[in-house]
Amino acid sequence: MTQIRIAGVPEHFNLPWHMGIEEGAFNEQGISLEWIDVPEGTGRMSELLRKGDTEMAIILTEGIVKSIAAGNPVKIVQEYIASPLLWGVHVAKGSPYSDISELEGGKAAISRYGSGSHLMAYVNARNQGWDTKDLQFEVVNNLEGAVKALQTGWADYFLWEHFTTKPLVDTQVFRWLGDCPTPWPCFVIAAREDFLNNSPGTLSQILDIINGYTREFKEIPSIDRTLANRYNQQLEDIRKWLSLTQWSQSQIKPDVIDNVVNTLSELNLLSNNISPENILTSQ
Repeated sequence: MTQIRIAGVPEHFNLPWHMGIEEGAFNEQGISLEWIDVPEGTGRMSELLRKGDTEMAIILTEGIVKSIAAGNPVKIVQEYIASPLLWGVHVAKGSPYSDISELEGGKAAISRYGSGSHLMAYVNARNQGWDTKDLQFEVVNNLEGAVKALQTGWADYFLWEHFTTKPLVDTQVFRWLGDCPTPWPCFVIAAREDFLNNSPGTLSQILDIINGYTREFKEIPSIDRTLANRYNQQLEDIRKWLSLTQWSQSQIKPDVIDNVVNTLSELNLLSNNISPENILTSQ
């Protein structure tokens, strides 16, 4: 049995992986796939990949591009979610802010530097016409840390996936001010180069299995109720999320990577320029 570790956030996007593991689909092919929950998000997953503590990750496109450009020995092997991610912009219930434009000069809570919450704070600032040099950050590690930071005033606002954060809006822990969608497909499957070089057949088997699950995912009877129950979501929110979300079974296009690289470069977030050929596998 080949032992492979894969990391991802504990969110509804990744239910196809859990279904495949729980139903024994990988085991049937001689692959023991260990899922690692990473609530801290992309920055932490990039670190796990760099250290060799996981072979694969389901990770945000912009975050892994930045990490690869900084020397992480990883390649994107496939697009996973072809649709954008809706980053909700949130403040504490008692916050004086009522519009995103009022947050200029405020402090953003981020899970860690290099994470999606960090990088998208720059994208949001650019969209608002702010000077990105003035951005301030408070590292909070995860969603629980963000709640504490906003409630205590250590930070003023927090960007996190709209539907994951919706229960906190419903219970009036957070107030939602609007969304900042990614200007590219949001999640990709990334793998360490040593795993790619040593086990190309295993990778192909893993991709074949997960692509089978994602291709049919929306057609599973009562999948909306399963998601709502498993991830503590309102059924109407899950149905809206399903209508907006598109899984992919193919490699991300080089021009999309160019857009990510160019955007991160414009925001002074890349240490060096990098071409799609150095980010993507050819398979």
